Amino acid sequence: MTLKEQLNNAMKEAMKARDDLRLSAVRMVRSAIKNREIDSRSELDDQGVIDVISTMAKQRRESIRMYREGNRNELADKEELELAVLLEFMPTQLTPEEIDALVTKIIRDNSAQGAKDMGRVMKIVSPLVAGKADGKAVSEAVRRLLA
Repeated sequence: MTLKEQLNNAMKEAMKARDDLRLSAVRMVRSAIKNREIDSRSELDDQGVIDVISTMAKQRRESIRMYREGNRNELADKEELELAVLLEFMPTQLTPEEIDALVTKIIRDNSAQGAKDMGRVMKIVSPLVAGKADGKAVSEAVRRLLA
């Protein structure tokens, strides 16, 4: 079953269960996917859908951080619930240890040394962790392990 079909089913289930927050989050994802399809003039495959959902998850994480800094906990809580719904449709996220192991292997395989090779390592790592890890966490791991 494709991710778009899973989103449709989740929307139907949320309607039946009268789960307004979940329904709102799923509709928001479907709308973003539709907008991306209109912009690209082609239908998105599962990887394209994952890219849209990852972008939305990144936006939620940033909003949560800003709401917490501004003592707007009720809004941060709502964003966290929406983030949880988004993460249900993402591939299993890599742990920091798994990210470190992957980055270490790539650094060793490519004989990368120092910060000057960070771009080269990131170019190799990024496609491997797309949708499975936050880019910021991967970037920090690469920087730390190259130092």
